[in-house]
Amino acid sequence: MALITFLSDYGKIDHYTAIIKAKIYSLSPEQKVIDISHHIKPFNLPHGSFVLKSVFREFPEGTVHLVTVDSSPKNNTSYIAIKLEGHYFVGADNGLLSLISEKEPTEVVKINTETSPSSFFLEKELLAPIATQIANGSTLSEIGVTYAEMKRLLNKKSRTSKQKISGHVIHVDHYGNLITNIELRDFEILSKNKKVSINYGRTFSNQIHEDYDSVVYGESFHVFNSLGLLEIGINMGHGAELLGLDYDSPVNIIFEEE
Repeated sequence: MALITFLSDYGKIDHYTAIIKAKIYSLSPEQKVIDISHHIKPFNLPHGSFVLKSVFREFPEGTVHLVTVDSSPKNNTSYIAIKLEGHYFVGADNGLLSLISEKEPTEVVKINTETSPSSFFLEKELLAPIATQIANGSTLSEIGVTYAEMKRLLNKKSRTSKQKISGHVIHVDHYGNLITNIELRDFEILSKNKKVSINYGRTFSNQIHEDYDSVVYGESFHVFNSLGLLEIGINMGHGAELLGLDYDSPVNIIFEEE
């Protein structure tokens, strides 16, 4: 029996998260369900995709990831199950699953919604049972039909030249730290034998730090985090508020010959 992870924008004030889990446990009492997060901003696909992309590879291959972010039934909403990098994903065909990997899924199937006893809460009546079936050994061909029309969205990429990396903030975490789409591998290539200046808002800095505690309390830091992405914040402070930055704020690294 494979693990099931659960990611949603339900929060934890209401009963929605619990009712999905209750459905899974009623079908398979021994099933393990691991919460990734239920505090995804409502209907926010970039937030949901960033969190899922950051963690899914940490789970064993074969894990089933149940995703219910902006997944309520709408006109022409389809529901899909995909196999990607050895993992399974079940959710709405709203584009979120196209943002979590540069690789293409090896299988995509469209789930038949006509077999659901109710169309009001399909996450419970359809997606939870499908995730449970896959975790218990069902193949994708057994739970849906091959689907070539999976909705695709584009991740925003940083732009690079010999003189500059132009990126932006793609996530603001719980601490107010600002995670950008500027990658360590690009920085290492372009920064060799060059002076470096990081620019965001009215701030210019030539400092790249080893970790969050490399600066004193209240000072800003610039680190390449465990995801290999440039992260900006304030030690023991809320960087987004204090620096005046938010999702999509521009961040640049400028290179000059020494």
